[in-house]
Amino acid sequence: MQKTILHLDLDTFFVSVERLLNSELQNRPLLVGGTSDRGVVAACSYETRGFGVHSGMPMKMAKELCPEAVVIRGNAGTYSKHSDMVTDIIKEQVPLFEKSSIDEFYADLSGMDRFFGCYQYASELRHRISKETGLPISFGLSANKVVSKVATGEAKPNNQLKIDLGYEKPFLAPLSIKKIPMVGDKTYQTLRNLGLRKVKTVQEMPMDLMQRVLGKNGEVIWKRANGVDHTPVIPFCERKSISNERTFDKDTIDVVKLRGILIAMTENLAFQLRRGEKLTACIAVKIRYSDFNTYSKQMRIPYTSADHILIPKILEMFKTLYNRRLLVRLVGIRFSHLVSGNYQINLFEDTEEALNLYAAMDRMRERYGDKSVVRASAMGARTIGRMHNPFNGQPPIVLAHRKQ
Repeated sequence: MQKTILHLDLDTFFVSVERLLNSELQNRPLLVGGTSDRGVVAACSYETRGFGVHSGMPMKMAKELCPEAVVIRGNAGTYSKHSDMVTDIIKEQVPLFEKSSIDEFYADLSGMDRFFGCYQYASELRHRISKETGLPISFGLSANKVVSKVATGEAKPNNQLKIDLGYEKPFLAPLSIKKIPMVGDKTYQTLRNLGLRKVKTVQEMPMDLMQRVLGKNGEVIWKRANGVDHTPVIPFCERKSISNERTFDKDTIDVVKLRGILIAMTENLAFQLRRGEKLTACIAVKIRYSDFNTYSKQMRIPYTSADHILIPKILEMFKTLYNRRLLVRLVGIRFSHLVSGNYQINLFEDTEEALNLYAAMDRMRERYGDKSVVRASAMGARTIGRMHNPFNGQPPIVLAHRKQ
């Protein structure tokens, strides 16, 4: 059966939600993200793009390029709520879909042409989402995920585009190689140094040449440039790791503050593990100094999700990484090698009182929020927390760097 893949993307999602909440922001240049000079633009309105502003840009630079722009910090909970509204509509109407990010979806409509035209069905779905949520949304429809995603980008803003079977290569050929998914800034510069600008040139190259230049990724990019992609729509996203990090508004050497933040992050991530019935066997600490040099250290440990085991090991790794002669710009923690399971009691060290305490604190956090119960040493980092269970199958919420 011939595949038919739909890609849906909410246009400037964070901006659209803010405008939905405040109509005075309509048609005004708008930036959503970290509001300090070290913040990052999470989303920008189309009005700002003529000034050269784009998402991922430092907020300080964006404000210099577009001084009249309104800057809003944004709220992850609000965006999640509106994203869930869209998800519920898609879930109700589409037999198989994948939520690849907070504002991006794939749906497999294969076989529906026999009963109801896929393009008509997708159009009606798009119009229903816009009508019921008030959010603009675009879609691309083709035989695979890659071409559909590129088609959505070409359809924007608030429009739709179908690429018929057999027309994938002609559609991609005149586009910039930057529009191929997986081609980031570094890869783009490498290809530009080879004199490649358009997808058509990549299509005309032999695959082995791309492999020699970019290794294994060269083959993937070549196939995508030729409209070849067999990636299935995956309805559930299994997390392979969980992490947290903080960039400071002002570089610091306050060791008490740094330790408190690390303890708060470890405590919160350990709770997320227990909430998702997960265990970690590999923990890592990252430090970025004021000179932007970044160092990290990881450690393999027996599978666990207990604070009293994780916190001392995190602080031990931090102690080996920390250089007192330099100011710290960022700290982060990552738990990986995750497996399903519950914490196993240590026969010689754990007590029934300690395990009951974990259970009681977790119940309070489930009921009143992640930040309702924290260690005294982590009181100074109460902003660290999550709005949702990271193991619910939903993709992580990507916002601008939050500050401590």
